Amino acid sequence: MASLKAQAIQTTLTGNWQNAVTLNQKLLKEDPYDIEALNRLAFAFTILGKTKNAKTVYQKVLRIDSKNPIALKNLKRIDGIVKNPKAFAYNLKDISTLFIEEGGKTKVIELINLADSKVIALLRIGESLTLNTKRLKIFVLDQKKRYVGMLPDDIARRLIRFLKGGNIYEAYLKSIDDRKVSIFIKETRRSARFKNQPSFMPLGKGKISFAVEEPQDSSLPAGGSEES
Repeated sequence: MASLKAQAIQTTLTGNWQNAVTLNQKLLKEDPYDIEALNRLAFAFTILGKTKNAKTVYQKVLRIDSKNPIALKNLKRIDGIVKNPKAFAYNLKDISTLFIEEGGKTKVIELINLADSKVIALLRIGESLTLNTKRLKIFVLDQKKRYVGMLPDDIARRLIRFLKGGNIYEAYLKSIDDRKVSIFIKETRRSARFKNQPSFMPLGKGKISFAVEEPQDSSLPAGGSEES
């Protein structure tokens, strides 16, 4: 049987947040100063909407390590949630099944030209996003129709062709990590004319990332290239 720590990490990767709380609390009974377990517990509380609990746990992390970057950045994020709780009243899909990769049908894409950090701070992993096409650009909007960022130009041009031909896609926030925002795009319907044409190059099996950090400010347009 996997160790308690391995189980705790796995529940985070699969998005089983209630179980993540239980397992990390068990770890903390064994070692109350386990910073990794504390950060995992606080993040699980945040996803479950228990911001007061999350803040208390992050503050404990900072009493142990006053410069812990994860706790510092996520406390700022929680402050944004507390100030604007309605912005987080979303029905998020089960993350344990949301980010399943399918060859040629899904892709994780790093956005360019990010919105102001105040907008990014209101996003939640698993949140449904809108792809808004204008000319040769694809803009990404949140559930409140606020601008989040853009797809790199080469990916946008390819998807616009498929969109015009009848393909349908869904997009979700996958990660906010190291001042980067990545989204997960999934082809949900393929037009008959593109029967043998994949939307994306086939992907290998990947891991789910739940790191959450404060992104840098940015403004609108410009170009970009597809990430490797």
